[in-house]
This record gives sequence, structure tokens and C-alpha cells, in this order.
Amino acid sequence: MQAKFRADVLHNSHNAQIIERWDALNLTDGWLVAGCLFQTVWNVLSGEPPESKIKDYDFFYFDPADLSEATESAVQRHVETVLADLGITVEVANQARVHLWYEAHFGHSYSALSSAKEGIDRFLIPGTCVGINPDEVYAPNGLELLYKGTLTPNPLTPHKSLFAEKAASYQQRWPWLSISATEQPLHEFKT
Repeated sequence: MQAKFRADVLHNSHNAQIIERWDALNLTDGWLVAGCLFQTVWNVLSGEPPESKIKDYDFFYFDPADLSEATESAVQRHVETVLADLGITVEVANQARVHLWYEAHFGHSYSALSSAKEGIDRFLIPGTCVGINPDEVYAPNGLELLYKGTLTPNPLTPHKSLFAEKAASYQQRWPWLSISATEQPLHEFKT
């Protein structure tokens, strides 16, 4: 299923270009993550253009040696420069510093992470916990929920109001998605 996922997300020409330019991005423990991946899959499954309804392209990296906002902003500018001709919005986040701003932004505490993958693990919806780079697909909860379009809360990030808002936004754009507000143990998702 990981090969199918990679093929599906690379149908999005922006994702394909990002992976082709990966070395130039120079991201430590770097990952292309989130909506540009799972929303591409939902577009493919819906028969829509792969790039349709994708607001931005998110990148995670992990640099515990420099937790400054200034350095993260410099990395953001570098990624924007490398990908400027694509005409897309990019968002870059050093997962080593998320705990410093998360509570002020989202209203919930957030413990420090030890890798970029841990940031992917904590997305609000288990089926959307996905990341790729040229060498790996990371889907800690498997890919079944993503392909079924099942949106359920992540017990690692049990923020019900944030989940409800995010799930409703997704369902508005892809009406065939189903929402279940019941948390389930993550091991039940893996296939």
C-alpha cells in the first residue's frame, strides 16, 4: 500500500517537483507532510485534479541545536526560494521547537518532540498522519483510514474541538469522508 500511496501523491505535480528538488531543500530529518499528501489522495479518489483544494505544502524538519524562530524563518525562506517557480504556499516547521509555541496558538500543552516523525504522529486525525521524503513513506497508523476516508480523533492529540473543526473542514471539501468522534486505540488502525 505504501507504493500506491507514493504513486498517488506524486500524481500531484507539485509534490513530484518537491521530491525531485529534495536535496536542494537541505532539511535535517526532513519530511513533506500533511494536506498536500492526504488531500492529493482524496482528490485522486474523487476524480478531481490532484492539486485541487490544497491550501499549502507543509514541511517538517528537526533541528534541536537551534530552536530560534529566526532560524526557522530562514529555513522557510530557503524552501520558498527553491520552490518559488511552483507558485505554491509552503509552511516549514522545526518540530524541535513546536512545544515552545503550540499552547499559545492552539490552547493546549504540547510536550517536546525527539524527531520530526513524532510531529507526524500527533496530527489530529490518525488517517492523516503521513509523511514522505525521497527515501521513505511514513504512515504510523497505516493507510487504510486515509483511503477509506475515515476521520477519527487521534488519542495522542485528544483535542476534541480542534478535531471537530478540522474534520468538518475536510468533509466540506470532500463530502464522501466520514467522521467518527470516537477515539480508538491506534494499534487498531494499523494494517
